[in-house]
Amino acid sequence: MVDARGVPLSLVVTGANLHDCKGLQPVLAGVRIRDPRPAKAKHDHLCADRGYDYPFARQLVVARGYTPHIRARGEEQKARRGRRRARRWVVEACHSWLNRFRKILVRFEKTLAGALGLLELACAIICWRQVADV
Repeated sequence: MVDARGVPLSLVVTGANLHDCKGLQPVLAGVRIRDPRPAKAKHDHLCADRGYDYPFARQLVVARGYTPHIRARGEEQKARRGRRRARRWVVEACHSWLNRFRKILVRFEKTLAGALGLLELACAIICWRQVADV
């Protein structure tokens, strides 16, 4: 999960054979940042692709206090004709930044803890670089 600039907020490692919507609960639970804005001024939106277009996924998003913007199946093709584009480029930007760390590009670690530790270190470096640029 990333913020509007592509800075990582939550990271969960799952198997490649697990569907995206099955990992939504741990990703939402992994966000540890407190928003300094008052609750009335908060408008948290969560954009997701059609892999999360399930009723239980929408309920999880709403239960966590987000306004869901989940593209329904077939809606993305209609939007390509219009002006509104998908905002998944911020996630792709984060993936690109992670790919610059050659050690984690291909997973050679034998344990999940080792791989997760390297990914968390890379995410911390990305966060530090983004805050330093501001």
